[in-house]
Amino acid sequence: MGGVLDQFYNDNYSPVGDIVVVAMCFVMLILVYTSYVSKTRTFLYFNIIVGLLLFAAITDIAYHYQLSGITSAEGHVPVYIFRCLYYFFLTASLFMYVVYIIDVQRLEISKKKPILTIAMVAFGVVVVFDILGVVRETGFHINDDGTTTKGRNIFPVGYIVFVGIIIFLMIVYRNRIFKQVMRGFYGTMLVSFIIISVQQFSKQSSFTVATFLFPVVSMMYIIHSNPYNIELGAINVSAMEDMLRYYYEKNKTLITMSLYIKEFDEEGKNFPPEIQSAIRRFAGEFFKGAVLFQVNNGHMILLADKGLNPDYEKKILKMFNDFDVEYDQYKLDYKIVYGESVDEISRNHEYISFIRHIHRGMKYNEKHRVEMSDVALFNKYEYILKELADIHRGGNLRDPRVLAYCQPVFNVKTQRYDTAEALMRIKLPETGLVFPDQFITLAEENGYIHTLTKIILQKTCDEIRYLLQEGYEVNRISVNVSVLELRDESFCDDIFRIIDESGIPSEKIAIEITESQSEKDFEVMKSKIDVLKEKGIKFYLDDFGTGYSNMERIMELPFDIIKFDRSLVLASNNDTKSEKMVDGLANMFKDMNYSVLYEGVENENDEQRCINMAASYLQGFKYSRPIPIMDLKNFFSKVKETA
Repeated sequence: MGGVLDQFYNDNYSPVGDIVVVAMCFVMLILVYTSYVSKTRTFLYFNIIVGLLLFAAITDIAYHYQLSGITSAEGHVPVYIFRCLYYFFLTASLFMYVVYIIDVQRLEISKKKPILTIAMVAFGVVVVFDILGVVRETGFHINDDGTTTKGRNIFPVGYIVFVGIIIFLMIVYRNRIFKQVMRGFYGTMLVSFIIISVQQFSKQSSFTVATFLFPVVSMMYIIHSNPYNIELGAINVSAMEDMLRYYYEKNKTLITMSLYIKEFDEEGKNFPPEIQSAIRRFAGEFFKGAVLFQVNNGHMILLADKGLNPDYEKKILKMFNDFDVEYDQYKLDYKIVYGESVDEISRNHEYISFIRHIHRGMKYNEKHRVEMSDVALFNKYEYILKELADIHRGGNLRDPRVLAYCQPVFNVKTQRYDTAEALMRIKLPETGLVFPDQFITLAEENGYIHTLTKIILQKTCDEIRYLLQEGYEVNRISVNVSVLELRDESFCDDIFRIIDESGIPSEKIAIEITESQSEKDFEVMKSKIDVLKEKGIKFYLDDFGTGYSNMERIMELPFDIIKFDRSLVLASNNDTKSEKMVDGLANMFKDMNYSVLYEGVENENDEQRCINMAASYLQGFKYSRPIPIMDLKNFFSKVKETA
């Protein structure tokens, strides 16, 4: 046995290289399957390549082991089988390299089809000619005395063809991949060529499979384990915190550039190739040492060392000039935030939240430079968010921090106040009174909005119960509801429970809701409205006249009252044409048995004009500003007073 092993190791081949390959393949498979990796088609190709190289190494070991035991013309069939399998797996891995690179580059069918055809032909020719060489003994064969003859070997020719295809892809379509990724591929490929050349010169064959493995290691690190987006050159935002922490600890300043593009802020919606190309250019051309991070599909942040870019102000102006040219071409709505890193934000690892906070106060297609006032306002919002979280966790439906306000609504027919809209305020120790525009979006984004709605509904029900007990005439009070709440399966049950436990008739409560543009939300809204209306709850369509109103959808939803936004009240005062348009809409709804409520009525001119335009209810500063809900009794009338 010892003699066989000696021959096994001394025939210009050592199994050490292939054993290492086998071990490395298993290690890589363990790593990619125990860490998060997107299960994409590219990842599937990566696994196939690893598997092919694993089998190539195993069959190479088996081939040489069987070969080392040949002493005569007998028993050499396994040698041929393992050798053919070895070259089959190697050739197949070369073919899969081509497939992998084509997939990474996202080549169009018209471009990848001829390349794949050439690669498939090359693969078939190498495999067929290698087998024929064994069968016809023109290639590798074992002589009668047990010695071997190499004969003609087609594999080196196939290797050169595949390498040529790979080099062609990486040169011609180099702009499809971020340059740092390209450098990683080029580097590992160069190492592979050097090792295989040295091996050929030394008449060795121990490290062939190992040279095929080097680019696979590069793939795993750069693409499948590294958070690089190879098309944009962006790194996953999870790595951004480390960079900010490092520069903060080193007392260094970073230049920050944030780009948000609304159109692509959806799951699964990626930038088209021309936008990707522009982003790669902006990320790589303007600042030295810049790193691009992808927060989500439509949001990217660029960080660069200020020390390496002392003239960054000029670079920013140049970047903005170029960006404006791109905007004129693509017309994609954006928000840009830029400036220098702020120690307070870096220390607390809050840059994403900080930039999103700035976004809330921006209009689209604006550029905003970070100021210290932004930090102060952000700290206020963070405090509000912390309090909202505490209110949500507490679950107290009479939490004293949430205040119920209301605005009385004038009934045109009865000439009295018998309805109102419940409004929300928050009163906090450090900020005092906080208005809805400062906390509603925060509550919606963080899942607290339904808790706030339940609190306002509870306090509204409490006040209605009090007014009824005191003999006041209460038609109803409306409560605003976010479309996001309707997605909660317990929404209807929560509304019913609060009303029932308050002991008031369901018809004393109305719900105001804004039309949703989402088809999914529309269906949810329709089903929830149907359930709630069975209990006598009425529904208002809020903010009619703002944004896009789908009349077909409005007709499908069983609303009771259409609230005309203040913008329509203003428009009706602009000219006769606008007034006729608003009047026509109002009368159309009236003819279909909807009531029309005009909000934003501020003077007698507004009042009379709205009454002439089929108004059933009027709401606005002419009648009252928002007041604490307990003051509503100053507007409502007692039943006995109307006898």
